[in-house]
Amino acid sequence: MSAPGSVVLAISTPVEELPELFLPALQQTVQMVGITVILAILLGTPLAVVLHNTAPRGLFPNPAVNAVAGWVVNLGRSLPFLVLMAAIIPFTRFVVGTSLGVQAAAVPMTLAATPYVARLIENSLRDVPPEVVEVGRASAGSNFQIIRKVQLHEAVPTIIGALTIALIGILDMSAIAGAVGAGGIGNLAIAYGYNRFDNTVMITTVIALVVLVQVIQLVGDLAARLTNRR
Repeated sequence: MSAPGSVVLAISTPVEELPELFLPALQQTVQMVGITVILAILLGTPLAVVLHNTAPRGLFPNPAVNAVAGWVVNLGRSLPFLVLMAAIIPFTRFVVGTSLGVQAAAVPMTLAATPYVARLIENSLRDVPPEVVEVGRASAGSNFQIIRKVQLHEAVPTIIGALTIALIGILDMSAIAGAVGAGGIGNLAIAYGYNRFDNTVMITTVIALVVLVQVIQLVGDLAARLTNRR
């Protein structure tokens, strides 16, 4: 905070120098989001399948397993991302050897995104008509076959819509992670736009995030429409 009477000098980065600052930050953000999305889908999808099918109307109801899985997911969703990121710094260092950078950010981002993705996919599975599942059972399909060829297959459009929402949320996480040392657009906005009062950089990062969200939403909506066979 500036002392009373002091003068704060704003620095404006020349437009021609923006690519040198912005492109590496954009690359780091894409890496953080990409790693997190892949891991969250790989971990969250099986968890969603377990949550859905151990419920009373699932393929293999099991109240105990469902309660434990639900508790784990709710626990993961209960902590704000910034708190989670700070709380698991020792674990992050154990996994990747550092608490800074893109790889380090991917650890708490994955832990935060996985239960979120699991709940979204679980809700998508609930939207699959019970009659379709009964047809799979009547065809003597195994539980694994019904899950893969009926539940997940029929839920693809809604899963895509859910993952679009999750992807935008993960992009928000990357901006928060960047603000505390992970790099990316968030770090650029804080280090230059905020700390140096660089309006050019700040406006650029805001526009970039808005454009990224719009592109993600448009692509997600298009993919959901193309895969909707109902």
